Amino acid sequence: MNDMKQIALVTGATSGIGEACARRLHKAGYRVIITGRNAIRLNALKDELGSDVLPLIFDVRDREAAEAAIASLPEEWQQIDVLVNNAGLALGLEKEYEGDYHDWDTMIDTNIKGLLYMTRAVVPGMVERGKGHVVNIGSVAGDAAYANGNVYCGTKAAVKAITDGLRIDLAETPVRVTLLKPGLVETRFSEVRFHGDTDRAANVYKGIVPLTGDDIADAALYALQAPAHVQIAEMLILATHQASGSVIYRS
Repeated sequence: MNDMKQIALVTGATSGIGEACARRLHKAGYRVIITGRNAIRLNALKDELGSDVLPLIFDVRDREAAEAAIASLPEEWQQIDVLVNNAGLALGLEKEYEGDYHDWDTMIDTNIKGLLYMTRAVVPGMVERGKGHVVNIGSVAGDAAYANGNVYCGTKAAVKAITDGLRIDLAETPVRVTLLKPGLVETRFSEVRFHGDTDRAANVYKGIVPLTGDDIADAALYALQAPAHVQIAEMLILATHQASGSVIYRS
């Protein structure tokens, strides 16, 4: 029965880690709300997965649109059990003093403010119902800055601090909070960072077997399926030949 299944909402589900999480959660028996800006990609994913998938097309940077999207959910989709705050991106790889203002605004508005907007819209319902789990997708980049990563690293450091703060604020409730910190994952991440330069993006993954979106989705599911008394607070997930955000061995 549909009303017996848990509901997961995944932001940024049009590609990469978000799409992989949506697929993995659906396979695990969740009803999945998939969100993003690209209606064509979202509807294609819904058509592929079939039943128990609901697309919501909006930009997490737009607080009013995010609030309206959550408010528009049909009654049978309103009790969200899992929120995967995945929507995020890096733009540019310039020195901080040479950075692009627009890139900065987009990263800050998406990676930080978008995550906060979705948390504010969804978590109160979890607290009221006495159950829920928030999975925030951070990054190894949030642990220490790397060359030319400046603002992106700063946004992911903020995600860690915000996630830790949320966990503290929810300690008196049964709602759990997990931070996943991926390293090098081969998705559209680098293509977006380099504004569509596919050749430059491909070089990021040369000489190493990177992680995949499925690897991060598996980690998310592991945290979600832990016993109710177990909270997987944080996971750092790296490729075998990656030691940190800036140390990568390439063959």
